[in-house]
Amino acid sequence: MVKSCKASLDPSVCEMLEKARNTGVETVWDRYEAMLPQCGFGETGLCCRHCLQGPCRIDPFGGEPSKGICGATADVFVARGLDRAIAAGAAGHSGHARHLAHTLKKTAEGLARDYTIKDRGKLRAVAERHGIPVENRSDDEIALDLAQAALSDFNEKETPVTWAANILTEKRVKVLSEQGLLPKGIDYEIADIMHRTLYGTDADPMTLIQAGLRTAMADLAGSYIGTDISDILFGTPQPVVTEANLGVLKADAVNVAVHGHNPVLSDVIVGVAQEMAAEARAAGASGINVVGICCTGNEVMMRHGIPACTHSVSQEMALITGAVDAVVVDYQCIMPSLATVAECMGTKLITTTDVARIPGAIHINFREETAGENAREIIRIAIENFVRRQGTPVNIPARKSRVVAGFSVEAIVNALAKLNPEDPLQVLIDQFVSGNIRGVCLFAGCNNVKVPQDQNFVAVARRLLKENVLVVATGCGAGALMRHDFMDPSKVDELCGDGLKAVLTAIGEANGLGGPLPPTLHMGSCVDNSRAVALTVAIADRLGVDIDKLPVVASAAEAVSEKAVAIGSYAVAVGIPTHVGVMMPVVGGPEVTRVLTDKVRDMTGGYFIVETDPDAAAEKLLAAIDERRAGLGLRVPGGARR
Repeated sequence: MVKSCKASLDPSVCEMLEKARNTGVETVWDRYEAMLPQCGFGETGLCCRHCLQGPCRIDPFGGEPSKGICGATADVFVARGLDRAIAAGAAGHSGHARHLAHTLKKTAEGLARDYTIKDRGKLRAVAERHGIPVENRSDDEIALDLAQAALSDFNEKETPVTWAANILTEKRVKVLSEQGLLPKGIDYEIADIMHRTLYGTDADPMTLIQAGLRTAMADLAGSYIGTDISDILFGTPQPVVTEANLGVLKADAVNVAVHGHNPVLSDVIVGVAQEMAAEARAAGASGINVVGICCTGNEVMMRHGIPACTHSVSQEMALITGAVDAVVVDYQCIMPSLATVAECMGTKLITTTDVARIPGAIHINFREETAGENAREIIRIAIENFVRRQGTPVNIPARKSRVVAGFSVEAIVNALAKLNPEDPLQVLIDQFVSGNIRGVCLFAGCNNVKVPQDQNFVAVARRLLKENVLVVATGCGAGALMRHDFMDPSKVDELCGDGLKAVLTAIGEANGLGGPLPPTLHMGSCVDNSRAVALTVAIADRLGVDIDKLPVVASAAEAVSEKAVAIGSYAVAVGIPTHVGVMMPVVGGPEVTRVLTDKVRDMTGGYFIVETDPDAAAEKLLAAIDERRAGLGLRVPGGARR
């Protein structure tokens, strides 16, 4: 069996990478090596191409040139670059949210026959949070008003974005209001950033950072909308048992991989695949095997138990097995290289949205009104491809991990209620006080080809779990940990400290599991970082403190996407110390770097921890947790109560 390699800690990925190189199929790692050495100016953020006089670059060591052609300084360079990354990330999440809001609207209007309201309780709870009447009203009436409320949050308003202002603690809203960080409208803030960073506009690094954090809060609003509406339409996740890694593919089945971030089509594909199983068997297959890649995979995993094939930087490896008949993509984090790899390996790549067209792919124009029809067309393409690939050898690595996924906030509260029905959150608070739970860390973000895949996630999570830190995870960060058994309840003894082990065991047994919860709780896709914020807010409200007082931290240990930059920035804005495990393109601006890693604490209570060494990162996250424990008067491990 192939062991881990320089590219990845995952033996399955290493096995497929070896096959790719032996057969001449180019992968992301090959393209990265060909790109070395990368531009040092770009890595530090000291490159600007925002006007046609450039590109300009600034000497990172204080020499000449010290300014751009227009006179912009290093701090202006990096602040503008940071802002544009936040704006792009916010545009991605808000585009996802807008799509879901329109789907909810069409469902309520009876225009999308393949969709229904799956969680009536969540519909009413979200509506009440937004002041929408629910008494003596139909689901469709409530849903239509809620969809309109969501869509109105994209426009500039006299009052702040409601999905930002009514989801946080009162104290946090006050802080954000005083600092000018409450967004006026999701689309408005994105447009404002693009205006500010236009040639000859804002040249004050501090106002640029302020605008970036405000846009990051718009990103949180978009993510929260996406989570709320997904739960309403497709069901609020509850724990499910499934599997992860390339071993979930089946040589004798029609393998359909759903990839991207939005569940609007993939959720329908899961249902249609079950309906069309007989058609697949008639073609000689054992059935239809739907698997997930990246966050679309997380969406169908936590609601339907669909196994995760792979995530993020290793997405090409799924195709290199030769067993994938169709990859169906919606949008975001989809490598254009999939078209070339698909052609080499005999896989059908199918795009479904106008915002993510890829030359060489089959395009099916997905619409909610024709979702079932679109899904059946996709499944038939996959079945036809299965017939064509018969007799062609496939190489499916045997490795797969057991995964317990689907820990929405509602699921966590329900589990805690088995121990304390009247006050479920008191269970967590008691464990914080006793020290059985030292703190909480959210792992989020991507895999980065600059880091051996999963290395930072595994190293930091392993250390924190041993130190009794409760670990929750979303997105491809969750994917990294699930592939390495961090979501397998049988690994609690191996991975967790005694205090955390006792807590996970007590909750698991109280819920009739006959054993503990998994070491890491899977909370969903990238937009579902909003769930982590919601859980943090619930605990803060229960304690009567603001978020920045809680022993809660976050880590994007292998960040890649501009969405990760936006997520990290809103985590800092709501008051959470946030680790980034790759070098951010702002370090060339000394004042901006000081603000983001230190001075921003005076504004929001949160701050960035930029640390590429995973062992050092774990120490810094533990220090941040312990500082907050001390602030609450709780015992700090190795020290007295302060």
